[in-house]
Amino acid sequence: MNDRLDDIPDTPDAPAAPPATEWTTPPVTTPITADLLRGALDLEYTEHGVLPHRLPARARAQCADGQLAMVEAQPSGVRLVFRTRAGVIELDALRTKNVYRGAPPRPDGVYDLLVDGRLAERASVTGGNVLMVDMTTGSAETRPGPVGTVRFAGLPDRVKDVEIWLPHNEITQLVALRTDAPVEPLPEGDRKKWLHHGSSISHGSDAASPSTTWPALAASLGGVELTNLGLGGSALLDPFTARALRDTPADLISIKIGINLVNTDLMRLRAFGPAVHGFLDTVREGHPTTPLLVVSPILCPVHEDTPGPSAPDFSRLSEGKLQFRAAGDPAERAAGKLTLNVIRDELARLVEQRAADDPHLHYLDGRELYGEADFAELPLPDQLHPDAAAHRRIGERFAALAFGSGGPFAAADV
Repeated sequence: MNDRLDDIPDTPDAPAAPPATEWTTPPVTTPITADLLRGALDLEYTEHGVLPHRLPARARAQCADGQLAMVEAQPSGVRLVFRTRAGVIELDALRTKNVYRGAPPRPDGVYDLLVDGRLAERASVTGGNVLMVDMTTGSAETRPGPVGTVRFAGLPDRVKDVEIWLPHNEITQLVALRTDAPVEPLPEGDRKKWLHHGSSISHGSDAASPSTTWPALAASLGGVELTNLGLGGSALLDPFTARALRDTPADLISIKIGINLVNTDLMRLRAFGPAVHGFLDTVREGHPTTPLLVVSPILCPVHEDTPGPSAPDFSRLSEGKLQFRAAGDPAERAAGKLTLNVIRDELARLVEQRAADDPHLHYLDGRELYGEADFAELPLPDQLHPDAAAHRRIGERFAALAFGSGGPFAAADV
């Protein structure tokens, strides 16, 4: 079912009912082209339609990691944007939904419809592919399914600006766009472009919907256009990601570094510092004076002083709860293993060092976005990811700290 207007809850409802197909006038089919999409760095044309990507083809070709391939094709922050007086909008899409063997089912992905900047409806599609993942073995199997349709009806009979935010947690191939009135691309206007990179928390894991991930909320409050390169499990200081940031137009840039380096146990302290320098050097090649904010990890008690990797904790699975635990040994810090506190200390030092020659470089301790008091009130349900309420809090705090008076992005005349 579709949720309407101001009564939308923090958690999406059950899957949408099959859409109606009645039209009072013959529908107008509009090709889905780049001028209707924002937030994607590349479009792939498949046998079904258009698949938005959040990393360019060159970057995708340089990494064979299945996790990265999955998350960069999940369109967090990607939205269809157009102007129309249509009262009915239908979008055919082929989703790929993740299912984790033995774990509780995850909610269906959500489409957020914004009309003139205000959330008007939410809906989901049925059908689609299923990616069955076995976390105990790392294996994955795709089961094909049919194209589904999301339908929005009863929209105001006037010319309006429409945004359809695509599900942040489902690979989505866009098949067809139909309306009962013509559609035209919406000029971008003069809003600043904010480019953000981070982990699954920035990607939107456990947020209620695509327009309520913390970066989307912060962008709305800050009055900026978001390109979200939050890549679940994949904020790993990869050079190809740095080049994607370098080559993407932006007025403001933020990079959130830390949790994935710990929970993948990817590198030691000796490698971390040079990797951060190299990543920032590459970004600065394309954006030498753009305000650049480095954000350290939010509070995550299991990894504050215990190294990774993170491992699934199935002890409460019978209650329908999947959690994570830190599988490292605190004693291993002496050998250079990374923890969140180690990373925060090193990031603060590196940014202070670089800022002596780079006045547009800034640092934010992630615990200012979500710290001990927040964990006591809004604990991380799986020990790693904030829930919908915590996403809202993080987004509001980031907007105040970054875009507000005295913030590093306020000086950019946002």
